[in-house]
Amino acid sequence: CSAIDACKTSNGGCSAKAECRRTTPGKRMCVCNAGYTGDGIICIEINPCLENNGGCDRNAECTQTGPNQAVCNCLKGYSGDGKRCTYISLCSQNNGGCSEFAICNDTESTERTCTCKPNYIGDGFTCRGNIFQELLRDSNTARFYYHLEALSIRDIAGPGPFTLFVPRTDILKSDPRVKDWIDTGVMAQVLRHHMVGCANLLYSDLITITNITSLHGDPIHISYSQNSVVLNNNAEIVLSDAVGTNGVIHVINQILVP
Repeated sequence: CSAIDACKTSNGGCSAKAECRRTTPGKRMCVCNAGYTGDGIICIEINPCLENNGGCDRNAECTQTGPNQAVCNCLKGYSGDGKRCTYISLCSQNNGGCSEFAICNDTESTERTCTCKPNYIGDGFTCRGNIFQELLRDSNTARFYYHLEALSIRDIAGPGPFTLFVPRTDILKSDPRVKDWIDTGVMAQVLRHHMVGCANLLYSDLITITNITSLHGDPIHISYSQNSVVLNNNAEIVLSDAVGTNGVIHVINQILVP
């Protein structure tokens, strides 16, 4: 006589995910494989994520990859190996995308606010100071700023409001009269003829008036033709409404001569 192997046929009636072990002749026991749980007849895959988040950090996502196997991935706004996740401050990198003249404040794990610093205005992503400062930040108006600095003209650094008509940098560089005005000492008068005090005139305001007086004291005639604002029948506004804390800048394509 030979002992009957209870595991010989159909895995002894155990689950396909179990091991059939012979005990005594004609008897056996079923033991679920690693990664599975049950009585051996029925074996269910263990999902480690169902208990204690699979050992992942509370700011991580547990994803089952196999029987009793899982990976941990930090949630958005956090960094680490998943077992330990550290909050990433959005403001710690590139000021959170805010303007360099703004304060970035973290609010939630994936959010932040941008607020312009004192003495600046804007939405936090774009912040502008006074128009004297703004001249230097734009290549179209930087040359005008350098001429003001060279002559120590600081009128528009005050509280204002002011309206500024700035000839483009290329115009100021190429017009031969500029050198003559500097040599003869009248450049300051020319520059002040591009400034209007006690007024914050946006483009929409300019199309409704015909004359204004510059800081130099001479009038500037304004006309509106072919969808363009023209000053002294010569200089056209090509860029408009760069608003600062103490006024507004318009860029023109010609120099205004008193």
